[in-house]
Amino acid sequence: MKIRRLLQKTRSYRRFRENRKIPVSRLARAVENVRFAPSPANLQPVKYRIVTRGDEKARIFPLLKWAGYLKDWDGPGEGQRPAAYILILGDRSQSKYIDWDYGIGLMTILLSLREQGIGACTIAACDREEIKARLRIEPALELAAVIAAGIPDEKVVIEEATGDKIKYYRDQEGVHHVPKRLLAELLYRHPQGRIRD
Repeated sequence: MKIRRLLQKTRSYRRFRENRKIPVSRLARAVENVRFAPSPANLQPVKYRIVTRGDEKARIFPLLKWAGYLKDWDGPGEGQRPAAYILILGDRSQSKYIDWDYGIGLMTILLSLREQGIGACTIAACDREEIKARLRIEPALELAAVIAAGIPDEKVVIEEATGDKIKYYRDQEGVHHVPKRLLAELLYRHPQGRIRD
């Protein structure tokens, strides 16, 4: 799949076909791709914890906040919850550039999952310390984010953002809309002139 198409399909999916299990090997394949991604000073300080067991998923789920812009929605209901989670963990003392590693690793995993037909949602709004306690993760590691993964059970479409209207929303049919800024808004233009080739 060409990179543009893969990026367009790599959306934040928040409703899944919960009964469709994801083999650990497929999740591990996505994590393994991080090995080949850049890492500042090649330190590779980030670790990943794959969670597929039902009891562990049940411990994590209530500690996640799912969609800040969807005020009347508390997250996926029974039957639409994630089949798995991938926790992104790191020891900040190992690298002063660890935030770069988090971002590079996260996007590598999201693209790798989607290439396999697996949807995902990155969740940073969560009770990090309680998740670590419930899964017995050593205190020295910080939890940067949780990736919820599964076979998507919703339609997500990209649309052009108008002005500052960038909040995602769901229409009456439950289709999830994600406004994206135009290229002209992403490119910095010097106030004294235009971009030139």
